[in-house]
Amino acid sequence: MAEILLGVTGSIAAYKAAELANVLVKSGHNVNVIMTKAATKFIAPLTFATLTHNRVYTDMFDDVYCDDPRDVRHISLAKRAAVAVIAPASANIIGKLAGGIADDMLSTVIMATTASVLICPAMNTAMYENAVVQRNIATLTEYGQKLPPRYVFVEPREARLACGDLGRGAMAEVDVIAGAVAGVLRGL
Repeated sequence: MAEILLGVTGSIAAYKAAELANVLVKSGHNVNVIMTKAATKFIAPLTFATLTHNRVYTDMFDDVYCDDPRDVRHISLAKRAAVAVIAPASANIIGKLAGGIADDMLSTVIMATTASVLICPAMNTAMYENAVVQRNIATLTEYGQKLPPRYVFVEPREARLACGDLGRGAMAEVDVIAGAVAGVLRGL
């Protein structure tokens, strides 16, 4: 059983993250979920708490300390993770990570981890193909080749998007992401 950190950001694909959490738990993993404020507008934290049997983290300053005041929550979550998965990953979180911005629970934990980070983009095609987003993806990929953590992108697929457009930007299928998690865990 591995400790998996699942970050969920603001995207209509957040409902698929619930399915991913369920698949990972049924595979025997302990899944801790961190949701951004925007993610909670798409799906309730209660869904993830029910599926994972763990508390869901939504705010940087709620319960900063664990049972031991020397054990700071964002650091302990970062250290325990064998792998971190951000699914769906919005353009916002990709930009924050590329820029070194740690201003919420998810970005702070990711900045503090040395575990591999699987990033599963989900956004409109125009957003995904935007030069700034592509530069941020390239930056994270390059960082991951030099020092931990290793950033690995699970490419979005082409599909009819929530806005009605047809194009690349739909989050990868849950089985593809779960397979990527398994691959990273095999490499540990």
